[in-house]
Amino acid sequence: MRSFLFRLIGILEIAGGFYGVVSMLRRLFPLGSTHDTLLALVGLLLFGFILFAGVLLVEGSEQGVTLSRVAQLLQLPLIATPMLTYALHSGAYINVYATMQMAPRLGIDWHFGSQNFAWAATGPAVSRLGINLLALLSWLVLRFR
Repeated sequence: MRSFLFRLIGILEIAGGFYGVVSMLRRLFPLGSTHDTLLALVGLLLFGFILFAGVLLVEGSEQGVTLSRVAQLLQLPLIATPMLTYALHSGAYINVYATMQMAPRLGIDWHFGSQNFAWAATGPAVSRLGINLLALLSWLVLRFR
């Protein structure tokens, strides 16, 4: 069972990391503003790291387990406030979040076969804070082997 879960996590990291690298390369070229270029480079590094960790995990490397735990921790938070936005997922996500407004509400959002990287000094008018449950579960599987 452990081997199956590690392989599944690795496959999601490889697929999402590859898709993210290609997406960031498309965003990088043609060169745009400095801000867009910087964001694309940071995204390229993050998705490249996730891709590398997934390959090592599928190969059964102990370093792959360690790097995959870091990759899952990077995907854990969901922060969308008017002052800061950060979200990262590679392969799949199941986000549980709370909107911060006059009447706070809880929500859940999920998608498989996708990637996203959002990082900005601004964000939406209605704040949203949450966690990626799939990243948390994956981190726990990798941690308690």
